[in-house]
Amino acid sequence: MLRSLWAYRYFILSSIKNDLRMRFIRSKLGALWMIIHPLMQVLIFATILSEVLSAKMPGVDNKYGYALYLMAGTLCWSMFSETVSKSVGLFVDNGNLMKKMAFPRICLPFIAAGTMLVNNVLLLAAIFAVFAVMGHYPAGQALWLPVLMLLTLGFAMSIGLLLGVLNVFMRDISQVVPVVLQALFWLTPIVYNISILPEATREAFKLNPLYPLVTSYQQVLLYDQPPVWMDLLPLAVATVVLLLASLIVFRKASPEMVDAL
Repeated sequence: MLRSLWAYRYFILSSIKNDLRMRFIRSKLGALWMIIHPLMQVLIFATILSEVLSAKMPGVDNKYGYALYLMAGTLCWSMFSETVSKSVGLFVDNGNLMKKMAFPRICLPFIAAGTMLVNNVLLLAAIFAVFAVMGHYPAGQALWLPVLMLLTLGFAMSIGLLLGVLNVFMRDISQVVPVVLQALFWLTPIVYNISILPEATREAFKLNPLYPLVTSYQQVLLYDQPPVWMDLLPLAVATVVLLLASLIVFRKASPEMVDAL
């Protein structure tokens, strides 16, 4: 599979380019739509919770502290949720392409991953611009962002690839995933700070695998502190193991996928 990826590297790159271009070819705002949706969600939450509920962020000397906190978490969540959602329907949506063209099927997840990475980089640029308008400038710890983004993408792809293969044979998975993602969003400290929860609840919420990722984004972007490496290390190991398991399942199921589609 690795040799196939290298041999078809130009096909993957051109497919990423075409995917991005086709999504916005008839759109007046073009690529801006990739960042408008998450930023609008941030604006709505920040307005309601900051103004109506007078939410304040401890340790942040900025009147827009809550909005800054929310954007840092949204950057992580957007990468994870969009990657998983796209990967679940990846093989079903490309069923006709898989039947008509002869190419390594493993290219499809990497095309999706490349597209999601470009989307997230554009969102990051927009968030940095908003930070500047609000008078907040991330410092040197923000240099860890590429590592965090790649870890988030790898974790999301390891889950999405496995679910995408299973969805070919059990279509109910595509209906269940959005519900699970919605629940996971509220179980992750994105729109609230985990310090407001009772001690017992706080420890339970820390079992969420996204907790160290979201917290690390907030650390480097908002507080200029390093990522929580001790919590990220088990997640990185789990990502590698899960990715290998997903690739094994994909390889074994690949001959039967086209027939099932």
